[in-house]
Amino acid sequence: MANSGLKNTLLNTISTIQGNPEKAKVQFKSDTQLIEGVKCQARVRQFSFNIDEPEVLGGTDSAPNPVELVLAALGTCQEILYSAYASVYGIQLDTVKVKVKGDLNLNGLFGLDENITAGFQNISYETEIKSSSDINDVQKLIENVEKHCPVLDTLTRKINVTGTVKIVASEIIEEAEVIKN
Repeated sequence: MANSGLKNTLLNTISTIQGNPEKAKVQFKSDTQLIEGVKCQARVRQFSFNIDEPEVLGGTDSAPNPVELVLAALGTCQEILYSAYASVYGIQLDTVKVKVKGDLNLNGLFGLDENITAGFQNISYETEIKSSSDINDVQKLIENVEKHCPVLDTLTRKINVTGTVKIVASEIIEEAEVIKN
């Protein structure tokens, strides 16, 4: 899985950031819209994809649901960082696979028990790395990925989430601020 193009791209980006720290600040965006029932469409950069729920949650099971996307985001973020750091450090990776599981209690989702949160109660992952590189180098790679994975960081620390909800009805427009800590 050695990729000199990836290494060069990343080293150029690192060099640019070192020369101008303001370049390190980036923002990612997504626009979403409810299509029908519980099926939604998301747009991220030039990509468009659907999100749905399994039939047991009122969907048509035509696409992953939001919490499954969170799990996929964690696994793929880890895999991407393994590839990125390995290319910079010169570590040979033959395969990297991540299995992610999350336990969610529907009592929280449906508001049936106020003592149960709506989100995951726990998330676990198992990573399998096949490499012919020195085991100590691979161990350092693992430490760096665990320390610098943005999705893992986002899921494991408290983060401020703010938002607004606009109510549009005929001629009345109201706006309410939503803050979630």
